[in-house]
Amino acid sequence: MSEKGYLNFVLHAHLPYVRHPETDTYIEERWLFEAISETYLPLLINFEKLVEEGVDFRITMNITAPLITMLKDDLLQKRYLRYLLERIRLAGKEIKRTAYDSRLNDLAKMYFWQFKEFYKVYKRKYNCDLVEAFKHFQDIGVLEIVACPATHGFLPLLNVVPSAARAQIAVGVEMYKKHFGKQPNGMWLSECAYVPEVEQYLREFGIKYVFLETHGITFAKPKPLYGTVAPIMSPNGLVAFGRDMESSQQVWSSICGYPGDPHYREFYKDIGYELDWDYIKPYVAKAGVRVDTGLKYFKITGKTDYKEYYNDSDAKAVAELQADHFISSRIDQINKVGDKMKNPPIITCQYDAELYGHWWYEGPYWLYVLFKKIYYNQDTFKLITPTEYLNRYPDIQECSPAISTWGAHGYNEVWLNPGNDYIYMHLNDIAERMHFLANTYRQPYDLQRRALNQCARELLLAQSSDWPFIITANTMVDYAHKRVRDHVGRFNALADMIDKDEINEEYLADIEYKDLIFPDIDYSIYC
Repeated sequence: MSEKGYLNFVLHAHLPYVRHPETDTYIEERWLFEAISETYLPLLINFEKLVEEGVDFRITMNITAPLITMLKDDLLQKRYLRYLLERIRLAGKEIKRTAYDSRLNDLAKMYFWQFKEFYKVYKRKYNCDLVEAFKHFQDIGVLEIVACPATHGFLPLLNVVPSAARAQIAVGVEMYKKHFGKQPNGMWLSECAYVPEVEQYLREFGIKYVFLETHGITFAKPKPLYGTVAPIMSPNGLVAFGRDMESSQQVWSSICGYPGDPHYREFYKDIGYELDWDYIKPYVAKAGVRVDTGLKYFKITGKTDYKEYYNDSDAKAVAELQADHFISSRIDQINKVGDKMKNPPIITCQYDAELYGHWWYEGPYWLYVLFKKIYYNQDTFKLITPTEYLNRYPDIQECSPAISTWGAHGYNEVWLNPGNDYIYMHLNDIAERMHFLANTYRQPYDLQRRALNQCARELLLAQSSDWPFIITANTMVDYAHKRVRDHVGRFNALADMIDKDEINEEYLADIEYKDLIFPDIDYSIYC
């Protein structure tokens, strides 16, 4: 073995479940469409290029159950194709409008051909099924996909009712097994939120390792010998990998992170907000609201209102230099500690997948170049998945991880504060009621079983950590409040019908169609 260490690159792919068959006016469905165009398709296209070019790479991802469900949904697939066709028409219109300026015209053409390529790849190559596309890369051994709690529930607060936290893990594992055909070895804990009480459920459902925020490792007891450059194992046998702070800051930091380079595309300037309303109206939200179109013509330039035109070639040149810098930094890290360790160090780099492409337009290209340079230009370290590392180096220091999350201030504050704390009273009430229903109705008749299963779905959807996060972030606050009210209200309405043995089948069928997730769920998981 020539390498001195390893790089464990982890992407967290998640979106809340947003599907509104009753109307096409919900702006929030565009979260999925933007993520497909800007993150998931570019990642898959670059994975394909790396494989075709013979680059031996490794990457780890989780794809949450809500995201899997939306990516597999016929209605959303059709709406996404319509979204792409609208982008193609708009870019074509922009080619004509910008004919007076060759630089703008070149950018309009770039977007036109990009959207056409996405349409072709999505519809013809992947048959509109990106879950199968990601599964392919796992099947050939370059990608390890890990599981996630069912609806990205915030486990430390849900564990007030233990059956609720247990069900989040159980249903998440079952969804993974259904779509990826195997037992997951790892799990991305929602918001990297760890408390020791959930370990029993993780081990019960076969999870061998998780990912934690940095201080979940560095504050462990006893103090880990090697910080975050080695995993630790809890007394219960659960392995934890910790986020490496240095590599995280190089990418995430708003002050010195790579995505802030002035040559990169400016996220906040989009023609959807800048062009005449009558011109842009057919290509933005049906509710008459200006939104991003994906056509952005300017680069970051600097901390100034004056923005220069974006140049794709210049941006790619910067990405290549930054890939060299990232590699050099990892080599320095490994050289400093490698000789002092029993096992080779493993640097775990954890990021939201949507950073790559959505927020950082050049991110997928940077990742592609990075993996090529790691393969061809150095021999100090290799890319590796957590399972591969644990199979090679099973002898791990035993420590008890510290209670921790990622997010502002590193603990629960983002998901529990005066702006959103009212949610948990309702979540705990309906979780306790679900526990009671599951233990009371052990042998339901068919309609009753359907209602009980739908209660389980509504509970899981209400528990999504996205709703308190959105409230704290002060973004789509009204929508987050509405989703909590809707799911709690639907749960209680159905539970009342069950208790009275007066189930309205028409109402139930309507809710089943609107909240079409976890088709195989069995409410008895709450027993």
